[in-house]
Amino acid sequence: MLPDFGKDDSFAEFFSEVEHKLRGAFTAAFGVDIGREVCSEALAYGWEHWDRLKGMENPAGYLYRVGVGLGRKVKPSLRVVYEPMAVDSPGWFEPGLVSALESLSEKQRVVVSLVHGYGWSFGEVAELLEVGKSTIQSYEQRAMKRLRRKLRVVQ
Repeated sequence: MLPDFGKDDSFAEFFSEVEHKLRGAFTAAFGVDIGREVCSEALAYGWEHWDRLKGMENPAGYLYRVGVGLGRKVKPSLRVVYEPMAVDSPGWFEPGLVSALESLSEKQRVVVSLVHGYGWSFGEVAELLEVGKSTIQSYEQRAMKRLRRKLRVVQ
C-alpha cells in the first residue's frame, strides 16, 4: 500500500516513497520520455502545493491524476509509448509485444505494466488510480485476454 503521510512528514520522504511508483505508472501510460516528463511535472506540482497535499488521504493518487491531465495534453502523434525493438537485440522478447501493448487502452496498459512489469499488487494499483480493487482485476483480466489473443498465446 502507499504510505500514509501525516502533517509533520516532509516532502522528501513522500518523494522517496512514491517517485518510482508514479514514474512507472506514467511511463506505462505515456511512454518513457513523456512519462518521465509528466512525473517530474506532477512532483513539482506536489512540491509547490505540499501544504495542501500532505493532508490528503492519497496525495500520490492526486498527483497521478495531475500527471494524467498533463500527459493527455501532449499531441497524440508525439506520444511514443514503446520504441520499436530490433529483432536482433540482446535478450529474448516477443517481437509482437510492443504493438500488442500499444493496442490496449491506457488504463489497461497501466494496470498490466504495473502488475506484471513492476510487481505491484492489485491493491497498490487500485489505491494509486483511486478505483476499487475489483476494477483493477477487471482491467487486468481484459488486458491479458487481449494480449493473449493478439500474441496468439494458447492458454
